[in-house]
Amino acid sequence: MTMTLVKIDDDTLGVDEFLRTLKLSGQFEGLIEQLVRDRLTVHAAKRHGIKVSEQEIQERADQFRRVRSLHRATDTNKYFDAMRVGLDEFEAFIADGLYQEKMMQRVCNDEAVQAYFKMHSPKFDSIEVSHIVVDSEGKAKEMVSVLADDPDCFDEMAREYSIADTRDEGGKIGKVLRGCLRSDIEAKVFNAGVGELLGPFASPDRSTFEIFRVDARHPARMDDDTATEVRRLLREGWLHARAQEHVIEAC
Repeated sequence: MTMTLVKIDDDTLGVDEFLRTLKLSGQFEGLIEQLVRDRLTVHAAKRHGIKVSEQEIQERADQFRRVRSLHRATDTNKYFDAMRVGLDEFEAFIADGLYQEKMMQRVCNDEAVQAYFKMHSPKFDSIEVSHIVVDSEGKAKEMVSVLADDPDCFDEMAREYSIADTRDEGGKIGKVLRGCLRSDIEAKVFNAGVGELLGPFASPDRSTFEIFRVDARHPARMDDDTATEVRRLLREGWLHARAQEHVIEAC
């Protein structure tokens, strides 16, 4: 008999229906992937000799309780009873979280971030661009001709003719990193000078045509946003490598 999770009058929601809903709604795979990533990280932390102390577990558990206003032991016990979670399970959950944090701190330390940035700095170049999107190639070519003679009217033309959501801002997209534009557009835009017009570029189905203007160029530099992205890339690369070391099967 499947375990009941929720009861509404005489209607019950069990584990089987819960799992089926997750699968059909497309959320199941994401949750499983996250669980696998977390477990791989814990295994790796233990293999690397990373330790989690009882004091660290206690401090993190106290933080967990404060955030949820579980100020008394009775409040905590009621919370765990409602969740059907035992104290040992809770402490294991807290410990796993600490293992993951410590492992990622080692993988994504400042030295690793700087080394990755130095090796891949062109990836973090950025530009500021504006665009105009119209629904016919003829309109787009006519606009390119007008803009070639009067480039200062770009913002005005974007407000009047563009069908993109950016029209009210004069077509301004703002800062764009590599990988954020279609590859054929990106190659040309990132090699263009400030003020240069490019396009029109047709969408795959040729239903829209896009004109770009390069507003500014920003060579790669290590700021907070870049450091965050580098850490994300280091983490993803490390997790991918760890997954290759194990046999992972869906059951």
